[in-house]
Amino acid sequence: MTDFSGMLAGAWLSSAGATFLLIALAEFGDKSQLVCMTLAARHRPLPVILGAVAAFAILNLLAVLFGAAVAAWLPEWVVTAAVGLLFAVFGISALRYKEEEDDEDIEEKSGHNVFATTFLLIFLAEFGDKTQIAVAGMGSTSNTLAVWTGATLALATTSALGVMAGQKLLHRLPLVWIHRVSGAFFLVLAVLAAIRLIQNIL
Repeated sequence: MTDFSGMLAGAWLSSAGATFLLIALAEFGDKSQLVCMTLAARHRPLPVILGAVAAFAILNLLAVLFGAAVAAWLPEWVVTAAVGLLFAVFGISALRYKEEEDDEDIEEKSGHNVFATTFLLIFLAEFGDKTQIAVAGMGSTSNTLAVWTGATLALATTSALGVMAGQKLLHRLPLVWIHRVSGAFFLVLAVLAAIRLIQNIL
């Protein structure tokens, strides 16, 4: 009985570890990590991390429970259009920042919505993404809880690394340049989403 339990525990850890390694490597440098990096340069790091982890936890849960069909819940063009619109709004908002504005007022207003902003951006950007489909595929062949745990820990790790990079690298820039860098980044993502939307329609 002990040997059997040990085998089960070993198989569970093996599935979780393999999922962690695969997803972490796939997401390293991906758009979700860059989003966390950019947001962390402008806002407090904890709400950014919590928002990203919450989004990934739900996305991975949907993936392991419903498999690849999760990506078909909404037409791809609807998700792509929503992502592009969100990125464009945040990009334009960041570029409109003026150096003479009161930084404390801006931080106070945006701080209440950092968690929701991060959650929404990550959730829509990663919905139906290759990583979620990979998690769905692994969940259909391995222990679902192990796959969910490994994938969520991997994405939490890459998000935390992105936040740390944003705090240490981008945060050294003057605030006005942080807003310009993040605004340009979000607009690039919006353009990429628009190109993808056009390709889907055509």
